[in-house]
Amino acid sequence: MSHADHPAEPSKTSEPAVSELVTQLSEQTTRLVRDEMRLAQAELKEKGKHAGVGAGLFGGAGLIAFFGGATLITTIILALALLIPAWFSALIVTVALFIIAGIAALIGKKQVKKAVPPAPERTMDNVKADVNEVKEHGHR
Repeated sequence: MSHADHPAEPSKTSEPAVSELVTQLSEQTTRLVRDEMRLAQAELKEKGKHAGVGAGLFGGAGLIAFFGGATLITTIILALALLIPAWFSALIVTVALFIIAGIAALIGKKQVKKAVPPAPERTMDNVKADVNEVKEHGHR
């Protein structure tokens, strides 16, 4: 018999073993997760910079609007001073501003009361009901 007549022993093929594939998969998954985390970190850092600049610009705009409002109040006082004494026009505007502030405070107080407590009560009640339901079905 020739060498060709005997069935050949299984030779090592170029395909890796399952254990090698699992190891490679684990390494590649780890590398992929790390790379994605680095990308997310870089993206968040970039967005954070934009958010910081935006917040600064909003703050500046608010300050300018505050001064604009103060100037408008001064203009109203000076306009009233054309008709009545300046001290009286300033007093009228001051009282009007305090009334507006009081109304805003009362409305704000009502809104804050609606927000207390800050826990999501309906959601917590739903979760408790879900847990009880699971417990009941688990005992059956």
